[in-house]
Amino acid sequence: MIRNAVLHLNNEQPVIVDLFELPNAVDLGVRCTNMRTLDGKRPVFIDDIKAVFFFPYEHVRFVEIPPRSLIGTELEVPDAVAVVAGPAASDESGDDPDANLEIDEDFLRRIREV
Repeated sequence: MIRNAVLHLNNEQPVIVDLFELPNAVDLGVRCTNMRTLDGKRPVFIDDIKAVFFFPYEHVRFVEIPPRSLIGTELEVPDAVAVVAGPAASDESGDDPDANLEIDEDFLRRIREV
C-alpha cells in the first residue's frame, strides 16, 4: 500500500489517498482508499473515507507520489537519488560563465532615467 499519495482530479482540489498499487498504463483508472482533503477532513462528495474508490483516468489529471510515501514498500527510493540545488558546475576551462556577457550602457542609462 502506498500511503499519502496526492490525487489531482479534473476541476477539483487535490485529495490525499492510499493507493493499492502504482498506476500502470494498461489500467483503466486509479484504485484507492482512505480519501481525505489536504487538511485531513472527509471530502463532501463521499460518505466513508475507508471505502474503496476507483477514478477512471479521464477524471485524473495526475497522481503525485512523494518519496516519503514509498517508505516501507518494495518501491522505496534509494538514498543515492537526491536532488542537489546549487550553482551549475563551470566548464573544464574554469572560465566564469558570466565573463562573456556585455553590459549595454544605453539600456542601463534608460533604466536610471525612469
